[in-house]
Amino acid sequence: MSVASDDVPDEAQVGSQVTASVTLEELYRSPQLESWTLAGQTDLEDVTWTVAYYDQTGARVDQQSFDGQNFSGAQIATADGTSEVEVTVTGIVPDVESFSYDPAQTFTIISLDQTREGGSSNDIDSWSVHHYTEESAAARDELDSARDAIERASGANTQQAEQTFANAVEAFNGEEFNLTTNLANEAETSANQARQSSQTTQLLIYAAGGLLVVALIVGGFLYWRSQQTTYDKLG
Repeated sequence: MSVASDDVPDEAQVGSQVTASVTLEELYRSPQLESWTLAGQTDLEDVTWTVAYYDQTGARVDQQSFDGQNFSGAQIATADGTSEVEVTVTGIVPDVESFSYDPAQTFTIISLDQTREGGSSNDIDSWSVHHYTEESAAARDELDSARDAIERASGANTQQAEQTFANAVEAFNGEEFNLTTNLANEAETSANQARQSSQTTQLLIYAAGGLLVVALIVGGFLYWRSQQTTYDKLG
């Protein structure tokens, strides 16, 4: 058995309704079976599942619906002519139990299992989605902006910016999103200042180097002229 395709969102806002679907093919291989039972689980709330069965021509031959975060009892059998199965789940995105900047907090939107006669089972696959609130999304954007500023300032002294950014991440993980935003902005400003200071210092070094070259050229020329004058007097 293998996953032919999936249509799963990358992220979703808490409290919104979302839909995800997965299509399974090669239903009777790995392991070799003539029949088995499909089961599913999700962290979505107010859930409706739809399991659609298709034959080798792509025609839908049957469909079942289930309610609840868990379902089982979807029978897959060669005798029914089933060649592909599409599992669709619709529900409400759950609250975030624990916020995390990196890696971002996620919830399980679909987890599918294969149950064989006798009760043994194996995992087919599982799909997770980043979920967020309006406040956490805004704070994350500020953190991303600060992180980018620190990366752009590579080579400069960004120690203060990095420490402030670390404090901002800690605030985010603690659900203090206003503090996160303030610290992230402070870290970004510090990184930009460090970058500008580094660029200014580099320009001054280049300028000083240029003046030194000019001074050496002028000094060399004056020395050469003085030597020529000396030779003329001796002559």
